[in-house]
Amino acid sequence: MSRVARHLVIGGVAASAMLVAAACGPSGTGSSGEPAGEIAELDYYADQQGSQAWQQILDTCAEETGIRINRQTVPTDQLLPKVLKDASSRTLPDLLFTDNPTLQQIASTGALTPLTDYGISTDGYYESIIKAGSYENEVYGLAPGVNGLALIYNEDLLAEAGVEPPQTWDELTAAATELSGGGKYGLAFSAVPSEEGTWQFLPFFWSNGADLSKVDSPEAVAALRFVTGLVDSGAASKSVLNWNQNDVADQFVAGNAAMMINGSWNLARLDEEEDLNYGVVPIPSPRPGTPPVVALGGEVGAIPATGPERQEAAAKVLSCILAEENMLAWDEAHAYVPSKVEAAERFAQDNPAMRPFVTQVETARSRTAALGEQYPKVSQALATALQAALAGQQSPEEALRTAQEQAGRS
Repeated sequence: MSRVARHLVIGGVAASAMLVAAACGPSGTGSSGEPAGEIAELDYYADQQGSQAWQQILDTCAEETGIRINRQTVPTDQLLPKVLKDASSRTLPDLLFTDNPTLQQIASTGALTPLTDYGISTDGYYESIIKAGSYENEVYGLAPGVNGLALIYNEDLLAEAGVEPPQTWDELTAAATELSGGGKYGLAFSAVPSEEGTWQFLPFFWSNGADLSKVDSPEAVAALRFVTGLVDSGAASKSVLNWNQNDVADQFVAGNAAMMINGSWNLARLDEEEDLNYGVVPIPSPRPGTPPVVALGGEVGAIPATGPERQEAAAKVLSCILAEENMLAWDEAHAYVPSKVEAAERFAQDNPAMRPFVTQVETARSRTAALGEQYPKVSQALATALQAALAGQQSPEEALRTAQEQAGRS
């Protein structure tokens, strides 16, 4: 399991190269031999690995469709402000790839067009992925792949302590406690006061039956009390208040944490450590036999209203990106889970380290499915509550009661 990510990256690059070689249309021309036009595309794949892998997919689809793709990349935190500003001035790109929780907010401006207008089918996709790209019963975005969180553990440290990978909350508490001591911690996770912190808390929140429409429910309080208890007992460091997900990976790689909650995108980094042996299991759930409910991550492709001809060209490119062979090439290169059920199952068979991530997609949830464009406000309130409880400023009950009021849902 612990060397699969290197295979994913190398295999994905090779697959993309093969697709380019096999492309059916000459670059810059359509089937008629006439220029097929060009489109502008915007994404936030700014890291070297992600940017390179995504560029290969775009190059493949430029070759296949005969459409020139002018790509623009901005940092993650700049994409949504830019998109909302460009939507108001009607200067959006022809093809947009955005974090799936932002799709509803963008669609609510009226700037996007339904994918059904172009005959793009949702057949075979996970239902949760369709919901993540929908707004007011119309599908405005589809993802070539998704990511999520799982429990990643140091095989050697667990074996030395005689600890099995935990499957339930009780087992996680016991394992993290046993693996802590001497300045080291059993578990690391991120609880920063932003969407990143909420994203890491949601698997505990949702798996315990809590609902975003009432963030101070007994189920929500119990979930926050559980997470707070890990820090209060010393099984997790209080530094989780300041650690982002990259920091968490740093602590794990350095041997300062025996287990961590983190995403599939970190597997390639872990594989760079020759002496690190790791395993991956689903995030532990509150009760035996109940699957965890994690939040869907990843980006959806959407087509803004930029004019009929450019929209049709963008639809051809998006259809190419969503084609199964290209979907798999992207997911292998970036350690994402394919958005189509059958493709994801084959992917897990070929890449065992990804099996827990694939399994969890079956019960995963779109963060905006219930609240739509209201989700960001609730998310920020939850992140603030998480900080307040972990810092000891408020009890879990008080922190979530405040969150419910801040979210305007009291």
